[in-house]
Amino acid sequence: MNARPPPLPRATPWRALPCPRAELRLDLALSGGQTFRWSETNPGYWTGVLAGRVWTLTQSEEQLWYTLHEEEKEEVSKDEDSLSEPPLKKGRRQLHSETGRAGVSGERIQDGLDPSQILQDYFQLHVNLSALYQGWSYTDGHFRNIAVKFPGVRVLRQDPVECLFSFICTSNNHLSRITNMIQHLCQSFGRRLCQLDTKTYHAFPSLQAMAGKDKFARLRELGFGYRARFISESARAVLKTLGGAAGLQHLRTVSYEQARHALCTLPGVGAKVADCVCLMALDKAQAVPVDTHIWQVAKRYYGQELGMGARSVTERVHREIGNFFRSLWGPYAGWAQAVLFCADLKKYESPDPDAKSRCAKLTQSSPSVLT
Repeated sequence: MNARPPPLPRATPWRALPCPRAELRLDLALSGGQTFRWSETNPGYWTGVLAGRVWTLTQSEEQLWYTLHEEEKEEVSKDEDSLSEPPLKKGRRQLHSETGRAGVSGERIQDGLDPSQILQDYFQLHVNLSALYQGWSYTDGHFRNIAVKFPGVRVLRQDPVECLFSFICTSNNHLSRITNMIQHLCQSFGRRLCQLDTKTYHAFPSLQAMAGKDKFARLRELGFGYRARFISESARAVLKTLGGAAGLQHLRTVSYEQARHALCTLPGVGAKVADCVCLMALDKAQAVPVDTHIWQVAKRYYGQELGMGARSVTERVHREIGNFFRSLWGPYAGWAQAVLFCADLKKYESPDPDAKSRCAKLTQSSPSVLT
């Protein structure tokens, strides 16, 4: 595949980060149940909202390509300092914004971070995923069988507010409905960002936007059911007792047990939701979210005694399975769980036809020390 093909007419500027597929698979990371704001708008192209901006991502074997979509109309500069295109196949349709062109503008990114820094933080690219896979494969035969089929499953580092309220919506729910609910939440209470083709993108709502007394009724109208109360009451509780968005961010600096306890005081937040937020937003890599899928995987491949006697995922089952996997996988146990969760999703039965060629790389080397 050509790394820098000729630009198409009115080409969208793109930039790239070094990132092999073994370290990141966009399809597995962005549609595997961690986040609900990304969609595959063209084969291999993922568009979603991150850090208050609309992005499109794609990847080649060794690079992660990205572009940002602007709200304002701007003239295309002939001297723009960016690459013309990611590695596209000829004839692939160009994504464009009806409210403005797509482009890269690091100066307009919040908190002074440029786009590459935001992506490195979001995908936690400082973590050597291949070394983790190698260590887990050495100690866990079942993981070794899964790993060759599911490389590049990274845990995202999400905004704590978005992650918390997204996972409140997951209670007794399925993926497509969760995605629709969060889209309705953002459209109703979030700031409009831009429109691409026929789809409008919005920022995730602020706590204040979700906490008003009138929001509960509106959420019920939107089909949130009993979750409407959880969302509005939890938004008020975070503002009143946890210090708002800054208070949620502060939970990144406390222990896993403290963060988990604080989250479990919120309406609609149980052990599983708390662990999802701890893992995917609060830097607690040891958090192991346990739902019925992971419980069945644990019983099927790791021993019937896990959760013995229980009929549902109780706090005891959650604790037993979490402790078991932490003892097996170590300090990044939550990352290993994310791989098994992807493997248990039916839509990923055959995600990587080239996986067999990588099997030897996982088994021939000695394990890395995970700290």
